[in-house]
Amino acid sequence: MLVPLGVAPAACTQESPAPRSVKGAEADGPEAAEGSDPAKGPSTASTTPLAEPAPPDHDPIPTPPDGPHPFGARDLVAMERLGEHAVSPDGSRVVYVRRPLDHATGKRRSNLWIIPTTGGPGRALTDGEARDDSPRWSPDGRQLYFLSSRSGSTQVWRMEADGSAPAQVTDLPLPVANLQLSPTGDRIAFTMDVFVDCEDLACTKARLDAAERDPSTGHAYDQMFVRHWDTWKDGRRSHLFTMAVDGGDPIDLSQGQDADVPSRPFGGPEEYCFSPDGTTIVYTARDVGHAEPWSTNFDLFAVASDGSGVRRPLTADNPAWDTHPVFSPDGKTLAWTAMERPGFEADRFRIKVRSWPEGGTRTVADSWDRSAGSLAFTPDGSTLLVTAQHLGQVALFRVSLADDAVTELLGEGSIASPQVAGDRIVLSRNDLRRPADLWTMPLAGGEATMLTELNAERLAGVAMGEPEQWSFPGWNDETVYAYAVKPADYEEGKRYPLAFLIHGGPQGSFGNKFHYRWNPQTYAGAGYAVVMIDFHGSTGYGQAFTDSISGDWGGKPLEDLQEGLDAAVDRFAWIDGDRACALGASYGGYMINWIAGNWPDRFRCLINHDGVFDLRAMYYSTEELWFPEWEQGGPQFDNPDGYEKDNPVRFVDQWKTPMLVIQGALDYRVPETQGLGAFTALQRRGVPSRYLNFPDENHWVLSTANSLQWHDEVEQWLDRWLRSAPG
Repeated sequence: MLVPLGVAPAACTQESPAPRSVKGAEADGPEAAEGSDPAKGPSTASTTPLAEPAPPDHDPIPTPPDGPHPFGARDLVAMERLGEHAVSPDGSRVVYVRRPLDHATGKRRSNLWIIPTTGGPGRALTDGEARDDSPRWSPDGRQLYFLSSRSGSTQVWRMEADGSAPAQVTDLPLPVANLQLSPTGDRIAFTMDVFVDCEDLACTKARLDAAERDPSTGHAYDQMFVRHWDTWKDGRRSHLFTMAVDGGDPIDLSQGQDADVPSRPFGGPEEYCFSPDGTTIVYTARDVGHAEPWSTNFDLFAVASDGSGVRRPLTADNPAWDTHPVFSPDGKTLAWTAMERPGFEADRFRIKVRSWPEGGTRTVADSWDRSAGSLAFTPDGSTLLVTAQHLGQVALFRVSLADDAVTELLGEGSIASPQVAGDRIVLSRNDLRRPADLWTMPLAGGEATMLTELNAERLAGVAMGEPEQWSFPGWNDETVYAYAVKPADYEEGKRYPLAFLIHGGPQGSFGNKFHYRWNPQTYAGAGYAVVMIDFHGSTGYGQAFTDSISGDWGGKPLEDLQEGLDAAVDRFAWIDGDRACALGASYGGYMINWIAGNWPDRFRCLINHDGVFDLRAMYYSTEELWFPEWEQGGPQFDNPDGYEKDNPVRFVDQWKTPMLVIQGALDYRVPETQGLGAFTALQRRGVPSRYLNFPDENHWVLSTANSLQWHDEVEQWLDRWLRSAPG
């Protein structure tokens, strides 16, 4: 995987959100996600939250134009983002996180709100400058536990359900993350970053303080994974702790394991779970020693929540990925998702269940050819609510444990974090024209209605392009799905230049979702037609379709893109196929480099964000080796031909299309030299080119100001080559 998915955490005992570390590219799902905040900064924020930073000394972030106008990047960054939500025990209320942008600082605030599940106006429970999130209900519904940075360090807090009487619960020397509350209400669980060989938190704190005082800057390493995603490692691991809500010392449940709980860089509280009686916690960890960089062997472990007894592995017989445990309400069944093929992170996540604690394990709905995302038991424990990518959507399904029947409940848009609220379901939903809001629908199935409208005023008067999903015969005449989006200023009879977006992953999808980095509406608002093709290798169309890209990065996908572009121009009279530019990131950026050498005469311009330029060099400088070893057929030194066959650097002698190259210096997935290499090739060949470097960004562009700069540069490049005659 060049880029993983991100998803919002949710209540543990009945629900497990979609996988965070799966395939996904710059078309990741549900937005790195709807529920996480791209303004948080580096990925370590998922396990090591920091105090709210001081406001930067720079100009305010521009607000969107007044009055009716086409959707643009300033509208995109101004959207208020929905964080995670938690339904009350009686199903009558839901607490959710709202993340508005502070235009004066470019940062997002994070506050808790509450709304009846039957509808009505929402009400703020917190409204300060501190970051408040991760709400968790007490079993009686009278109190809320949450994480807050209001003390200067992220700690656990508690307040009455009406927002009154906030009180700090933990005052630990290290910041905490990934909060869960026992179903019995007597214990909390959370994670902290600690040195594995330290006996207590004071030891970790003392080492960190000593390192801060040490004027030397060198770090020595004895094994791989010296850096991951955007962070150089310092020896700490994220470990799972529990403690009594009325005080006491925290207990390290993963003591001695040289593994992260949750997984880095995108794991969250969905990777561990309390049993309904509160006595046991089940969590997932990859405890494989020095093989970690090339292993996907995550296992489930069970341990007493008070730290007593012996930790025991539950899935040692599966050498592939086991994750996202969730208990049935009566505690008699444990469900989780599992892959079958070791080393392949884009394998299908099947649903597993076992009678708890010592029963046998079976696969549920094994013939259902979709990869399970979030899992949530219905109140009677007879069925699971499951989200899964499906034909360009992230749909909601009901899966029966009795007969394995699968029923689609809601199939349009991108669904996340379904939670049962009495006889209804509360979920997050977004689509190509609407950012995420809370929705509600009957538990038995039926029409969904919007519960919140976080961006109603921001969307009023903003013109967006009309999306349309369609299909065409691609490689081997197999059906390939795609989306086209009309320009926001569409006029009958007018033809528009084309932004041809290519998703990453490569096992990803540009589907029916509101994306905060690659949003087709920003191009539609700038007067461009948009086409997005889910070529062979994309997710949501069956595992064989996903598998088909491995070992063939430059083959079937390129043919799908070629056939799809021709089909789009034939189908939509408003697309001017002679004025087209191709854009992509991660694997999409790889494809831009591949197109430059293998389809050099089709586009007027190209845009490559963090794209792979040289597969051989990439193998020896990236961090998660399991990915190239699966995709290119083993280590490079064992199978050099597998890396050279589809290597863009081999075809630089054919490069002639103007290209904008964009690179984040903190990108350790596709390292900075890949972007520099592509730019060097372009410059040395005399091809018109431009290099945009972000020294403080990783594989994604996360800061608000940088996002605006990114969009300005991209639109200027498009305008330069598509708004005039070629040449």
